[in-house]
Parts: sequence; C-alpha cells; structure tokens
Amino acid sequence: MTTTDGTFATIKRGLALSPELRPGLGGTIALAVVQMAGRVAVPIAVQQGIDHGIRAAGGPDLAFVARTVALTLVAIAVSAVAGYFMTRRLFTVSETALGALRSRTFRHIHDLSMLHQQSERRGTMVSRVTSDVDQISQFLQFGGVQLLLASGQLLVSTLVMLAYSWQLTIVVLLAFGPSVAVIRLFQRRLAAAYRAVRERTGVMLGSVAESVVGALVIRAYGVAGRTGKRLDSSIDRLEQAQRRALRTSVTSFSSGELGAGLALAAVVVVGTLLGVGGELTVGELTAFLFLVTLFIQPVQIATDMLNEAQNAVAGWRRVLDVLDLEPDVADPDDVGVALPPGPLSVRFRGVSFNYPGGPTVLADVDQFLPARRKFAVVGETGSGKTTFAKLLTRLMDPASGEVLLADTPLTAVRFSSLRSRVVMVPQDGFLFDATIAENIRFAEPALTDAQLAAAFTELGLTDWLDGLPAGLETPVGERGEALSVGERQLVALVRAYVADPDLLVLDEATSAVDPATEVRLQRALDTVTRGRTTVAIAHRLSTAQSADEVLVVDAGRVVQRGPHADLVAQTGSIYAKLYASWLEQTRSA
Repeated sequence: MTTTDGTFATIKRGLALSPELRPGLGGTIALAVVQMAGRVAVPIAVQQGIDHGIRAAGGPDLAFVARTVALTLVAIAVSAVAGYFMTRRLFTVSETALGALRSRTFRHIHDLSMLHQQSERRGTMVSRVTSDVDQISQFLQFGGVQLLLASGQLLVSTLVMLAYSWQLTIVVLLAFGPSVAVIRLFQRRLAAAYRAVRERTGVMLGSVAESVVGALVIRAYGVAGRTGKRLDSSIDRLEQAQRRALRTSVTSFSSGELGAGLALAAVVVVGTLLGVGGELTVGELTAFLFLVTLFIQPVQIATDMLNEAQNAVAGWRRVLDVLDLEPDVADPDDVGVALPPGPLSVRFRGVSFNYPGGPTVLADVDQFLPARRKFAVVGETGSGKTTFAKLLTRLMDPASGEVLLADTPLTAVRFSSLRSRVVMVPQDGFLFDATIAENIRFAEPALTDAQLAAAFTELGLTDWLDGLPAGLETPVGERGEALSVGERQLVALVRAYVADPDLLVLDEATSAVDPATEVRLQRALDTVTRGRTTVAIAHRLSTAQSADEVLVVDAGRVVQRGPHADLVAQTGSIYAKLYASWLEQTRSA
C-alpha cells in the first residue's frame, strides 16, 4: 500500500469510527458552495464593469456600474453569512464527533487487559486520548475548514476561468504541474515525519507525567538533575522531529509559491498576446488575473495545510492503533451469563499462566475453595500470589485451564455480573481526587450520608472518621495522597463493604501500616469478610492466622494447604519457615 493510499485509508477508517461527522454534511457542503460563488462574484463584476460599464460603446455607463457594484455587495454579504453558518456547523459537528471518539478510545483502553496496560507507559496511553485527538480536532476545525473552502474555491475558479479563456486556463494548470509533482513526492516524507512527531509527543508527555507523579521519590533521592536531563532529552527529541517535519513542509510550501509566480507571469504574457489578437477583452483579462489569484490561494493553502493534515492523520493512526487492539480479556456481554445467586465458591482447574516471553508464573493449579470461608494465599515475593488474585477477578485470563465461580467459567460471565458480585481491594488502596464520601459512592452511588456514616459505625471506624477535618467531606487529594497509606486502606475497605460483594479479594490490606492503624484495619476486616467468601493475598502472616485455610504458593505451585496451626506444626515446611521468619521480623521491629 502506498503512503497516499495509507493516508486515505486512515481517513476513511477514522471517519467510519466517527459517524457523528456525517449528519448535515450535505448542508455544510451546500453552504460552502454558496460561499465560493460569492467569492467569484468580484472577478465577474470587475469584467462586467469594465467591458459593459466603463468601456461601454456609448461611453461610460455609471448606472450599470452602480447596479453591478450593488449586486456584488449583496453576493459578498450572502457569502459571508453562508461562511459563518458553515464554519459554525463544522465546529459543532467536529467537537461532537471527536468527543465521542475520545470517549470510545478511553473506554477501549479500559477494556484492554492489565497485562497490556502495564506494558505501555501511562503517559503514552493518555496522549492517544488527549493530544492525538486534539490534533485531529484542530485539523478538522481549522485545516478542515480551509481545505473544504479551498477545494470549492479551486473548482469554482477553474470553471469560471474556462468560461473566459480555455487557453489561459491550460497555461495556469501547466504552471502548477511541477508543484503538484513535488507535493506528491514529499507526502511520503511528511507522513513519516509527523508520525514520528506524534510518537515523540507521547513519549514526552509520559516523561512529564512520570516526573510529576514521582516528585516525592525524585526529591528524596536528590535526582532532580538527572530527571530534568531525561525530560530535556525527550523534549529535545520531540523538537528535532518537529524540525524535520517542518523542513519537509517548507520545501513543499515553497514549490506552491514557485508555481504561483510562474502562473501569474505566464497569464500576463499570454493574456496580453491574446488581447492584442482580439481574443480577450480588457475586462476579461483583468477578471482572469483576479481568478488566478483565487486559484493560487487554495493551492497555497493546500500545501500549507498538508503538514497539518499529515500531523492529524498521524494522530488518527495512533488512535486507530489502540482501537485495533483486541482485548485479550473480553466481556462476553449479551452472549454471557450472570453468576448464580447465593454464595460463591472458587475452583481453579488446571490453571497455568505466564507473561509473554517470560517464565511460568503459575503452573497447573487445581484448587477448590468452598463458599463463605476465609482463605489466605501466602508465599515469597514473586511466587505467584498476586497473579492468583488477578486470575480470580479476571483482570487476566490463564494461559491454560479455567477459573470457575459457583461452577461457572469466568470467561462466560458478563462483566456487569462479575464486577457487581466480586470486588478486589488492591494493596495501594487507590482513591480518586474527591472527598471520602464521593470515593465510597463509586461502589454504590445511591448511598445517603446517613448510610455512609452507618457503614463506618458498623466497621468500628466512627472515631477515625470524626477525627478528620471535614468528616465524610474530607478531600483525599490526588491518588488519595492527602491521607496516610493506612487511612487510604480504611476508605478502600469501606468502599468494598458498601459494595456488598459475594466474593472479596484482598491484596493484603494491612501491609505497610502502623500498628494502631493495623488494629483498626483488622477489626474492620473481621466485619467486611463475615459471611462471604474471602481470598486474601497475605504479606503479613497475621492475616493467615485468622483465615480458615492457608494456601502456600512456591514457584507458581500450591505446595501446602490447611489451617494455620496445622501448617506451622509441619516442621521444616515452607510455611513453617515463612512464619518463623515473620515472627523474627515482628519481634525485632
């Protein structure tokens, strides 16, 4: 496929993914035609005014000139009104369409698996939804308007030029032949250059986002200088890419300028010769010069807009690249089933998992976890504990085997049913930049303040809530950073509690917190987990002590299972060693 074909294919697919651009398109084009007709009214009026007014057979006919001027003013006014409504329609339609495209891309990114999201820099993914779509928007709203007007102006001016002199029209077209050839030659280079610009823009935004989010670590280690150099490097690479793209664009634009100069010079020479031979009147030659200007303007606009078009197409390609990614964890949606009512049991049947190109993380796991019991999954770092939790909540799918809830394969369960019945509380206790109340209502929007307060009471957290500056209305800051790690976990637990899941998965809610907060968390956990199936990824073995059963994972395999007391009694076992090590760390802390 050639670059030109690729460009048009990208535009075609982009338009297909933005059906909101199509309604009213015929009316917009009609308004553009009206505006273009108004622009050619001036050259026609000049020709008529000269040939039939100033150079009239019986002497100057000022009344004819006045009528011509009046009609021309009306035509210009109509053209201006048509241009206003056309531009307004284009702006409105493009904003609506690209807003929908932005939302569609954002939702698709969220549909991609955690595995894919972890493989790309977050700033790069965000740039697809922000700067790349913004680039398309700018082009459609400004460059698109210009190109639409230029196309209409080029067509209308060419038709009127043909009506006056086919010979001069051929001269003009021949003068611009080399420019068209140069533009086509540079289109391939422009496409590659602006794709590099969009890619490096994403890298630069990723570096900026990383530097802002990691500001605390950067200051703590005194590496602001090195971080600044990394950021400067990404900015410099973006600048170099933009310079290369602009150099290519300037060369293309200059060819249009050369063609314009050749066209004007040739029309003056050939037109004068035709006039001397009686084949062209003074008014027609003068009007033709006006028409050449109208013809030149859209050609120059086209060469100038070419770089904007390629920039927009490059952004469109990057957006399409995301939309083309098939989610490897797909929602069965309408063809899926709902989880059966009642408590949920868990079954891992021959489950194995490995990351692309990496070693096996879980191998041939066969486990049945009865409903309404508490399980702890323990093991050394990298043993496969967190992968176990992600497979259980279908944030990822196994490479082989299957995971079942209440004897229903997870791959057959609709996400709407799965997410309403299964809740995972991650280790970092992520919170949104909102109040405590708003964060909890993410799980259940209809809750009143009284119901929220009751939830804190039931979990024994009223004293902590009352100690906050604004209670439920206390802002938590971006990512919850206005609260401590433990306080974020408290809010995350309340959020999970009001969601009322049948299966609760905890990625160690008590890790990295102070003893006082751990007591609060443990008390809250006792209430949250009561009466429901609970699977806790345990980093602190105090969690395992309170579980009904413990699953010990080592090198991707479940090597032990049973109550805490039984496993500790197995002298020399992996769990006994883990527990002894944890006790030693606890005593020395």
